[in-house]
Amino acid sequence: MSRQNALAGAWDAVVIGGGITGAGILLEASRRGLKVLLVEQRDFAWGTSSRSSKLVHGGLRYLKEGQFGLTRESVHEREHLLQQAAGLVEPQSFAFGDYAGRKPGKRAFLVGLAIYDRMAGQSGRHYFDRAEFAALAPNVATDGLQGGMVYTDAKTDDARLVLRVLQEARQHGGVALNYMAVESLVRNDDGEAAGVWLRDGLSGEQHEVRARLVISATGAWADRLRQPPLAGDGGAGHRLRPLRGSHLVLPAWRLPLAQAISLMHPADGRPVFAYPWEGVTLVGTTDVDHKQDLSIEAAITREECDYLMAALHAQFPQLELTDEDIIATYAGVRPVIDSGKADPSKETRDHALWLENGLLTVTGGKLTTFRVIALDVLKLAAARLPQLQGKLTPQPVFAPSPLLRYMPDLPPGQAQRLQGRYGASAQALLDAAQPGELACIPGTETIWAQLRWAARREDVCKLEDLMLRRSRIGIQLRGGGVDILPRIRTICQPELGWGDQRWESEQADYLTLWSRHYNLPKLKP
Repeated sequence: MSRQNALAGAWDAVVIGGGITGAGILLEASRRGLKVLLVEQRDFAWGTSSRSSKLVHGGLRYLKEGQFGLTRESVHEREHLLQQAAGLVEPQSFAFGDYAGRKPGKRAFLVGLAIYDRMAGQSGRHYFDRAEFAALAPNVATDGLQGGMVYTDAKTDDARLVLRVLQEARQHGGVALNYMAVESLVRNDDGEAAGVWLRDGLSGEQHEVRARLVISATGAWADRLRQPPLAGDGGAGHRLRPLRGSHLVLPAWRLPLAQAISLMHPADGRPVFAYPWEGVTLVGTTDVDHKQDLSIEAAITREECDYLMAALHAQFPQLELTDEDIIATYAGVRPVIDSGKADPSKETRDHALWLENGLLTVTGGKLTTFRVIALDVLKLAAARLPQLQGKLTPQPVFAPSPLLRYMPDLPPGQAQRLQGRYGASAQALLDAAQPGELACIPGTETIWAQLRWAARREDVCKLEDLMLRRSRIGIQLRGGGVDILPRIRTICQPELGWGDQRWESEQADYLTLWSRHYNLPKLKP
């Protein structure tokens, strides 16, 4: 089906935004029989949903802020995802050193963990003495070390989670288009939103699409649609505080971790994590006001890089890590509700909804709670979409998919990993593999066949889509994977149908983007 034909007809709802919130709304609405269109001005998961800390967690620090409801909700959703998205959402143990004089101390931390476990209906916390903890978490600083706590949370590939949710939504009849920007809202005579004017970012064509309800799930960009000139509602007012979270990526061999390490930054006491992920080690995150233009891709600053390196030097002094050890960086902008707190980290991570002149806006929230957020949106939408009445009880996140056939060339653990990421399409992905394409790309847990499948079936419009979101090679390999681009070209160029000139242009654009936004910032003179 062409992009233009996909827009035809009348819609119950148009969802603006192709991150995890928009994808969750598309799934929950489509599986309940609504005709729903999702449009994304860039690529699916381009914004916050590919630049998170990759954690599916309740958020221990929210307990400290007294946000018990948010923590309980998040823990419950984490457990659902661990059960229903195995291979995509996976358990991750965290170790927290108990150092003399460091807060929170042993007693306070164990009380918090007890509450955390009780919410999940489990007992995953343990306290280890100094020798045991040092064995569990080698290379950690030992000065003042008294022991340590270990607890369990979960991690994911955030961009692949978005794509899996979109895949499920499409199986229920949902339509999702990337590179389709909203130019303005269509309004009826009463000033109520009645649809959207779209501009196709690939062809430049414009389209008018009518819908009974317009839902804005644009995250940190939500205020733009609510305010003039697009909203035309007389100035709905600023409600968001965009906060930037930046991360470092290091080789697993340079910062080897059996457990994720949770620590408090020596400068300000903020939590920082270092954890194994997809064959590398991630370090994050910062939490600072993002004052740059939201239309420009976010990037780590030199100050943030130094901040995270200071945490590593304090926690792993004997490794003597330097800038040369950093493979890549990435930064995302969180959609946080602005309450005016001086410390950005103390702003609530809960979600909020507003229905203004026919435009339903949802923003805030966490990756972990995307299903809860989607159902809250539909509850508010039910007044305008009466067919939703009585149909909003939670359903399993993903439908069960058939087991994969045994393939002797597939590396251990890949069957569950691929089934979690691709669901019912996993077997077709493997069947499409050419000789040698079931092997992992060195330095990653991605197999070459995933690139072929992405190019063939996953709406790749630019090379950056393939390198940064369909796969995560762009942040897993030095130089954004420049050394393996020739083989990627051999696999993907025929699938994409790009000529030599198009490929070379895309490659140049991707490498320029990577250098500016995913590379290590230069030291200031």
